[in-house]
Amino acid sequence: MTFSVWASIALIVFPLSYLVWTLFSTDRAAAMAIKANLSNGIGGPDGQSQAPTPVLIDIVRKATPTAYIARLDGLLAFAGRPRSMPLDKVLAIKPTLGLAGAALGLLLYSNNAGAQMVLLGLFITALFYFMPDLLIYNSAVKRQQAIEQELPDTLDQMLISVEAGLGFETAMARAGQNGKGPLAEEIVRTLQDIQVGRPRREAYQSMAERSTVDDLKSFVRAVVQADKYGIGISTVLKTQAKQSRVKRRQRAEEKAMKLPVKTLFPLILFIFPVMFIVMLGPAAINIMRTFG
Repeated sequence: MTFSVWASIALIVFPLSYLVWTLFSTDRAAAMAIKANLSNGIGGPDGQSQAPTPVLIDIVRKATPTAYIARLDGLLAFAGRPRSMPLDKVLAIKPTLGLAGAALGLLLYSNNAGAQMVLLGLFITALFYFMPDLLIYNSAVKRQQAIEQELPDTLDQMLISVEAGLGFETAMARAGQNGKGPLAEEIVRTLQDIQVGRPRREAYQSMAERSTVDDLKSFVRAVVQADKYGIGISTVLKTQAKQSRVKRRQRAEEKAMKLPVKTLFPLILFIFPVMFIVMLGPAAINIMRTFG
């Protein structure tokens, strides 16, 4: 094999090895220090634990545009900030995958040089580099859809609790404890923000900013206005729950109306040809035998 082939193989093996190490390795000393600080009530400057930043991640942060880091951080917030994919790990994985894609493109180009292979190599490099973005975006979309689906039932639970005589935050706590989806996680996080001393209005607005669901944003605005002007929270919950149920039913009806159009192309491309073969195949064989 030529030197370019060996170089391409090396550029594929080393980045993938680093990728595996990044995904499955943990800094045990830093994790133990963070756990000890949390148990003692010691955190970072913003009340959060601060772990030492590796040199590689620091270099990647400096080389990546600030606006792109902010956009990626926003996607992670919409995805619920999964523990397996923190921002620093994603920033470290992206150039590694891009380098592996470039090496794969170079390997293909060495086997068959040409302009098409150059374009294919650029496409593979871009695909590998933006693959974490696609995965995070997909996770964020599914999470927001789950929040949108769970909101009417959660509002009904909170309404029942408030009408039974509980306070609004106690009703939120019950809904968060009894729920298991992403909306329950957001409610629990909002209550934790309030417990550590954050103003209620800021905590509610932060919950709305971490979501793209319009119904949740509308609910937060209604709660903030009710808290500001002294409106009864049970009335707000009843109105918001009714509107959420109506919108969920409308979305279900819209999906049902789109279903015939979505099934038209699979019917034409896959089901109708098979039916024609089964129904007309024997007749075509008999005709060929007759005139053969």
